[in-house]
Amino acid sequence: MQSVSSLAEASAFLAAAGARGRRVRIGEDLTTDGLDRVLEHEAGDLTATVEAGIRLSSLNARLEEAGQRLSLDPPGDPTIGACIAADLSGPCRHRYGTMRDLVLGVTVVLADGTIANAGGKVVKNVAGYDLGKLLCGSRGTLALIARVSLRLHPAPAAARTLVVRSEDPAGAWAALRHAQLEPSAVDVLHPGRLAVLFEGSGTAVAAQFDAARALVGGEEAGEEVWAESRERQAAAGGLVVFEPGRLGEALAALDEAVVRATAGVAYVPHEAAPSESEAVRALNERVRAAFDPHGVLAP
Repeated sequence: MQSVSSLAEASAFLAAAGARGRRVRIGEDLTTDGLDRVLEHEAGDLTATVEAGIRLSSLNARLEEAGQRLSLDPPGDPTIGACIAADLSGPCRHRYGTMRDLVLGVTVVLADGTIANAGGKVVKNVAGYDLGKLLCGSRGTLALIARVSLRLHPAPAAARTLVVRSEDPAGAWAALRHAQLEPSAVDVLHPGRLAVLFEGSGTAVAAQFDAARALVGGEEAGEEVWAESRERQAAAGGLVVFEPGRLGEALAALDEAVVRATAGVAYVPHEAAPSESEAVRALNERVRAAFDPHGVLAP
């Protein structure tokens, strides 16, 4: 395993691998453990540029000093590069999306050693092709991610969780969805529980929590509910995709799952049939061939 600590090292490694006809698996044969710095933090713009090897916990510890955070909460403590490679997300996907929604720009090293930049360092930019979003979910098959510019959010002053025990969590969510509420996370811990997270100022959170409880009942819970959700997500054997408007039907077809109600995804204990169509798989292969025509980067 080779760990690089600079763009030059990464470029030289991949160029040499290509010249020798060696296949490289990013994350195993080549890692970014040595690329773990915060390069820039523009607190006024709510943006930061970091190296891909920094861990999510380390980044948020730095951002906390300015009252900010990267609003991403996947299981474990992955690197930012891993978050992009797998397009990771957690319960807060409901409000903030996946990693794809938080990437502003990237610096990458292509399979032949070429260093390329795309995107920018501000929330609104037109600085070239949106390579950062293309890389999200690529699992190391298109390029080595070296640096990332990220969109940040203010850290909330307060947070409260409502857990509703119900045989019809889809009905409970429908009642909340049509109310004027703005939760940060909505998970169905199937069977039997709906968990809703409210974040913001103390006054706003209290008002939303009380309004939600008046509509659907339930009890207050702590962070342990979201820890359970992430643990079950990490232990899942497969992913089931459904139309968010058909939550009730999706739950009826599942025995056990962690379900992201508005994202239309359910993490299930067993293997699930692939959701990609043949057309999507063929497109993925064409993109891979364009980025890595000699097949240096192994899936």
